[in-house]
Amino acid sequence: MNVRSLVCVGLLCIPYFLRAQETKLIQYVKPLIGTARMGHTFPGATVPFGAVQLSPDTDTLSYAVNGQYNGDVYKYCAGYQYGDPTIVGFSHTHFSGTGHSDLGDILIMPTQGKVQLNPGTADKPQEGYRSPYSHANERAEPNYYSVLLDKHQIKAELTTTTRVGIHRYTFPQSDASHLVVDLTAGIYNYDGKNVWTVVKVLNDSTLVGYRQTNGWSRTRTVYFAIKTSKPFKNYGAKYEDGKSVYNGFWRKFDQQHNFPDLAAHNIKLHLDFDTKAQESIQMKVALSPVSMKNALSNMEAEAPNWDFDGYVRRGQSAWEKELQKIEVDMLNKEDLVNFYTAMYHASLMPTIYMDQNGEYKGLDQEIHRAKGFTNYTSFSLWDTFRAFHPLLNLINPSRNSDIVASMMAHYDQSVLKMLPIWSHYANDNWCMSGYHSVSVIVDAILKGVYKGDPEAALRACVQTANARNYEGIGAYIDKGYVPDDVSGTSVSNTLEYAYDDWCIAQLAKKLGKEDIYQTFSKRAESWRALYDPTIGFMRPKNSQGKFKEQFDVLDTHGQGFIEGNSWNYSLYVPHQPKEMMELMGGKKKLETYLDSLFTMELPDKYFEHTEDITRDGIIGNYVHGNEPSHHVAYLYNITQSPWKAQARLRQIIRNQYHNGHAGLGGNDDCGQMSAWYLFTALGFYPVAPGEDAYWIGSPLVKSANVNLENGKRISITARNQSEKNVYVKSVTWNGKVLDNLKLSYASLMNGGELIYTMSNKPNK
Repeated sequence: MNVRSLVCVGLLCIPYFLRAQETKLIQYVKPLIGTARMGHTFPGATVPFGAVQLSPDTDTLSYAVNGQYNGDVYKYCAGYQYGDPTIVGFSHTHFSGTGHSDLGDILIMPTQGKVQLNPGTADKPQEGYRSPYSHANERAEPNYYSVLLDKHQIKAELTTTTRVGIHRYTFPQSDASHLVVDLTAGIYNYDGKNVWTVVKVLNDSTLVGYRQTNGWSRTRTVYFAIKTSKPFKNYGAKYEDGKSVYNGFWRKFDQQHNFPDLAAHNIKLHLDFDTKAQESIQMKVALSPVSMKNALSNMEAEAPNWDFDGYVRRGQSAWEKELQKIEVDMLNKEDLVNFYTAMYHASLMPTIYMDQNGEYKGLDQEIHRAKGFTNYTSFSLWDTFRAFHPLLNLINPSRNSDIVASMMAHYDQSVLKMLPIWSHYANDNWCMSGYHSVSVIVDAILKGVYKGDPEAALRACVQTANARNYEGIGAYIDKGYVPDDVSGTSVSNTLEYAYDDWCIAQLAKKLGKEDIYQTFSKRAESWRALYDPTIGFMRPKNSQGKFKEQFDVLDTHGQGFIEGNSWNYSLYVPHQPKEMMELMGGKKKLETYLDSLFTMELPDKYFEHTEDITRDGIIGNYVHGNEPSHHVAYLYNITQSPWKAQARLRQIIRNQYHNGHAGLGGNDDCGQMSAWYLFTALGFYPVAPGEDAYWIGSPLVKSANVNLENGKRISITARNQSEKNVYVKSVTWNGKVLDNLKLSYASLMNGGELIYTMSNKPNK
């Protein structure tokens, strides 16, 4: 070929190359995935790990009915259910994928006509400010959400910065257009949840205030500042506090009409405007954990103008940068959508919890300034220690370092001197079992991610693990297990404490603390105390050392477990899997156990009254919709048939993750379900965080580039990848065959080439 031909070929290649470069990864993100049934994700606007999650809420069910828990409220952990026919409004704070909830602060709803401050009901939306809508007129993408509200034909558009929610509402012509500001609204709401609310109207386009609630977070205060792009001509308020024995002398004022100094338990506002046809009014709502003044400062720093489209672009650029940390080629577009939506969901929480000036409210309810780190909140650690934080250690280590620093600040501010269990908004809600901040901290230190004082971190871990008055720890230390008569989740607690204690032992070993290493190495063996060899399962034991007599290995409730039964939890010894296998009877016994787990049938009666799991999240008796089993398929690697792990992993990833609105088999749990998908799609998984090993599985990608923060790259290729070729014929790392089916973190962080050769036949 001559030079001219080479030039022509090169020129012909340029357009394709440019198109490839111009391809935006955000096009594959579908925030509506997981918004139906069990996913509990929200579809609204936010930036990566942003403090504001501006999203629609679709109903207002109360947490309680006649003083009893209302089970239907569970559907609204994220405020939105895809199947609902109406939208109540747009609030600024949401959890992603949780199985309990709070938040839903500062709900905004545009309306026209007679002022309505009651939300109405789904079957009678005309009686309130809510509106019917159609999914045909709904659009959700990273940092942008829009919908047409059918009731008054008002178009709603949402975008954000880190700390500011920006609304744009396009109205029909009217002399009675309104923006309702409902400060009583919330997720998992009930009478008395609002402790106090304050609003100060500074001028005809600016309000500031705060809302204090008592919920999952016991003492939570959100400060806000609101600005409108157009002055409101009137405003009004309604107190919904009911009758009080004392009303003070504020009754001298008419506080319902154009009164600027409002305070009550429950306040609703309306801001009134004249609008021309197709006139847009914007609203900015800035949040702060510290003060109204800081909320105003956050707004000025992050959203100084009314360039709505510019905020959309900047937020989407931030998302594009986040998604580019892993660039993949998949078998089809549906897989690309699942992959990048998983990356999106794994970048929503935890959330930044400090103002532009570094100030935040600490666990001690005092104001602190983060020095040298970004402070974060909302740590769902029972879920996220498994794969989410290990994922950050790989692709976002500086962020995980800041998260660990935030956990250490939490510990320093704790009067109980404990690391976080499930913390959010300057509180700990103590949800779930274990003390898994230990796992996150130890893994980050051992991998060189956290640059803080390791000695102080070890002291915090030990202190937390010795909190005798917390969920059976005292009995656990004394007896070597948590007795069934001490805790209703005794087996779960014992198994999870044992793993966390193993983590502490590894850090102590690294730091040369032999006494601590020996103590916690012994505690890490505690799982053995609850293994009943007569039945081959973990089983509750009372304080006298007697196994529970009435015991059902398929049941969860009243059997010593949380979100899992004995079939699943008996495999939860991630730090000592070979020892567990030997106790169970060896390789063949474990393989048979795993085969049965995936193929047996779990009757409906065992989960039909359990709100956190449905048939969607179950394969046989393997429960992927809850986290304790996320490592289980990889355990085939230590049996005589590692190829079975490859087949099961491909089965799980195909069965549990889809492009639909109900595309997640269980709660996404602050990114854990998504992190599992990402690791498994790449072909390896952290079975035991704290160990320098990732276990090889079956990749779903055709190829991938993992772009590391240190500038190096992990290049992954799956040769002969196809829907049928689920088995790994061979795998090499930098040209060397991996005989033990493990990769080390240290080698991965140095970059290199990982090549899988796939086949439709198992490599036996």
